[in-house]
Amino acid sequence: MIRTAMSAVEELAACLGSAVISGADASLAYRRDRSLLTAAGTPAAVVRARSAEHVVATLRIADQRGVPVVTRGAGSGLAGGANAIDGCIVLCTERMNRILSIDEHTRTATVEAGVINSDVATAAAAHGLWYVPDPGSRDFSTIGGNIATNAGGACCAKYGVTADHVARIKAVLPGGQIIHTGSATRKNTAGLNLTQLLVGSEGTLAVIVEATVRLRQLPSETATLVATFPSATAATSAVASLTAATEPSLVEFMDNTTIAAVNRMTKMGLDEAAGGMLLIQCDGDSAHTQIERCAAACGELQPIELYVTADAREGAALMQARRVALTALEKCGSTLLDDLAVPVPQLASMLTAISEIATRHELLIGTFGHAADGNLHPTIVFDAADPDAVFRARRAFSDMVARCLELGGSITGEHGVGQLKSSFLTQMVGVAERRLMGDIKSVFDPRGILNPGRGV
Repeated sequence: MIRTAMSAVEELAACLGSAVISGADASLAYRRDRSLLTAAGTPAAVVRARSAEHVVATLRIADQRGVPVVTRGAGSGLAGGANAIDGCIVLCTERMNRILSIDEHTRTATVEAGVINSDVATAAAAHGLWYVPDPGSRDFSTIGGNIATNAGGACCAKYGVTADHVARIKAVLPGGQIIHTGSATRKNTAGLNLTQLLVGSEGTLAVIVEATVRLRQLPSETATLVATFPSATAATSAVASLTAATEPSLVEFMDNTTIAAVNRMTKMGLDEAAGGMLLIQCDGDSAHTQIERCAAACGELQPIELYVTADAREGAALMQARRVALTALEKCGSTLLDDLAVPVPQLASMLTAISEIATRHELLIGTFGHAADGNLHPTIVFDAADPDAVFRARRAFSDMVARCLELGGSITGEHGVGQLKSSFLTQMVGVAERRLMGDIKSVFDPRGILNPGRGV
């Protein structure tokens, strides 16, 4: 295996020149993503691709020699899905960062895989358009990575996840063949939906090099509501009431531990006496009317405080409290971030379970997330230098996933399976269903070189 990998590296270097780097020190920054407790190997080489041709050459050589390939964007993933495997080739697409076109008539943008999410949004806004998917990592995650994990974000409950905004994909198969899936048309029922197979496939089927994504018209207005409650479960109990009253564009949640951490970092003056907080936004021509309905719905559940603003800048500033939640908790210690999705009526039960698990394992767990679609991010804070603390953190993580499944939930709402949750996948989807996933992978990737052991 080592000799084969080295031969592949030599051939890659001869073919791609300075795009190829090798050696443990040079490749150190490309070994892992942001997940802490997942294994990362040492790659034989890193290919920093600058074009689809670089990707084609890399996959052709790797497939011929049977060398594993792990595709990586900006490394912002949280499930270990882009971590290197010993002797693999890490194929990094972050330098493929051109916005190729924005079409105002079809409301689409065509971009290379390495374009940063927020750069697409900024470019679209210059045309009065909006790229909706807004993961918390939008300022540094790439479109290719967002598609590979089917990234979510705050606006999912109203506007859907990344999959709902992908029209076409250009990708490269093992062996180097380029394929195009999907259509720029609004309606397309021709054949099997290969585009949706690639979305969320975590680099196991093909390497995405280009995508055409759908854009929307920018909302005419936004209005924001901050609602604080005596307990976390009271806050989540309000979600059903306010979504029955109207359709918010987002409903974000933070528990007391997260509120306190954000306050310490930002000095925003958030109410640390609150057990839970909801940050709610409505958009469109009737945004203010909608937010008043949300306030009335929350008001029936005895909140501590309700604050409404129709000022877009103030609303954005308030939303920043939620956007920095993970960063604030990271300042409290090492973190192990979970990504659980439960049916909205089970939010309170999941939060109760998280609290009990934190107490049982003597750990600090701060929970935040996207309440309107039931996607929570309980974040375990622990001392990574203490083996006992690491053991308890892993146990707590597994206990939370198990309880999520008992409540009819999903082991991942938006971060992907990666390494972190591969052991839970069969329990989640079923034995026959996982076998089908493996069969599909073998059609795309007969030699099994693409991100082996992850995703499927």
